[in-house]
Amino acid sequence: MSVISTRPARSGRAQELGLLSVALISVLSAWVLTYYGVNSANPDQALPDNFFTFGGAAAGVLLLCHLLIRRLAPYADPILFPASVMLTGLGLVMIYRIDFQLVARGASPDARGQLILAIGGLILMVGTLAFLRDHRRLRRVTYISLIVGLSLLLLPMIPGLGVEVYGAQLWISIAGFSFQPAELSKIFLAVFFAGYLVAQRDNLSLAGPKFLGIHFPRLRHSLPILLAWLAGMGILALERDFGTALLFFGLFVAMLYVATERTSWIIIGGLLSTAGVYLIVQVMPHIQARFTIWLNAFDQDVYDAQYGSYQLVQGWFGMASGGLFGTGLGEGSPTNSFAANSDFIIASFGEELGLVGLLGILSLYAIIVTRAMKTGIALRDGFGKLLAAGLGFAIALQCFVVVGGITRVIPLTGLAMPFLAKGGSALLTNFIIIGILIRMSDSARRPFVPSSVSLSTINTGELPANLIADEDDDLESSASTEAEPHSAEDSLATTAVPRITDGGSR
Repeated sequence: MSVISTRPARSGRAQELGLLSVALISVLSAWVLTYYGVNSANPDQALPDNFFTFGGAAAGVLLLCHLLIRRLAPYADPILFPASVMLTGLGLVMIYRIDFQLVARGASPDARGQLILAIGGLILMVGTLAFLRDHRRLRRVTYISLIVGLSLLLLPMIPGLGVEVYGAQLWISIAGFSFQPAELSKIFLAVFFAGYLVAQRDNLSLAGPKFLGIHFPRLRHSLPILLAWLAGMGILALERDFGTALLFFGLFVAMLYVATERTSWIIIGGLLSTAGVYLIVQVMPHIQARFTIWLNAFDQDVYDAQYGSYQLVQGWFGMASGGLFGTGLGEGSPTNSFAANSDFIIASFGEELGLVGLLGILSLYAIIVTRAMKTGIALRDGFGKLLAAGLGFAIALQCFVVVGGITRVIPLTGLAMPFLAKGGSALLTNFIIIGILIRMSDSARRPFVPSSVSLSTINTGELPANLIADEDDDLESSASTEAEPHSAEDSLATTAVPRITDGGSR
């Protein structure tokens, strides 16, 4: 005889607190190792200045965030928050380490400003969690999200507001503060893609002819991907940034594939990207220069040219000197490469932590992306599934664009590594994404609570007439329900109004 027993669902909050402790101890240890490394293992004092003050404050802030998550989303994924804290802390340590060489060259330090931005990111994460009580409400603003997302993308094109940095028109400057609106727009566009695809996926996945064994969509159903392609090429042409264009078009194609499960969309997206990039490269000198650096990085003329391949090659030299286990924190020379604490922070970690350390950092991103996908699988609504997958893809694609640019898999871009790199745009935006994912994971992991009112206790005389049917109607209804298949979206519904027969004697 088998016995079925139930046990209460685990919230995971104790696990989250334990992982947060591990993350904090790891970051503080890395700080001490860096301190000893930059002082040649012979510092004037045993610990860095204000070590206990900053360590205690960080522990207090993280504990407060943990308690707020425990209050606002008690069944949230216990790994998302500690993983993002670990990455942010390691980024702060590397920025602190590079500050030593920047200050020696007469530049101002950046670690304190980045620490303030990290606290701002935590506030935004908790604020998102408090404001967004149900992720399904975002579906109501599907087309508003499209308008806001595109408007943010166009902001750098406004004269007097947009700022050109190293040839790319990606930044805006307001009252002395600069911001990259494309980082924020990816959230709005992910919301739009999820809302649009969950409504149109039947048209996009079921109709269309077959050619060479591949199911192609009808022309009228191809219009959305053509518009997304045009938007991507527009970004590439007007803002002159390959990474942002690749991020948005790749995000749309990935979500389209998840919604329809049709390989043809991947093939169409790849062909459109190849053709569009080829045409843009022929007419845009700035983009052409990026490809020249990518293809001929070791050419002496390209290496010596202004904005040539010097930065890229120095990053490779640094990673090569790091080898398998690195030179040790504080013991390398990462500042030989330009933007060692922002665009090239991955090369800095590769030099001082080696290939093993770099793979460990990339594993943390893989964990975040995997937990986002797992959240999407566990959610019961189609919109949430697509949105969780889209946000996971946004982080994964951004990591691929940055790491691929530094390792010469693709041309170098101006995107920043999420959580690690110096700068507020990517840091603040990605903490908002973590807040949304925490809210969605709470919905996905929350145990199902059955109705507390059993049907036998309902007095049918108090129910509306349209909910009461005789037996014949009920049988006909059941037969028609079995004959007619539900739509994909209907199959995701979690509640249904029961039909109740009249009279308890039947």
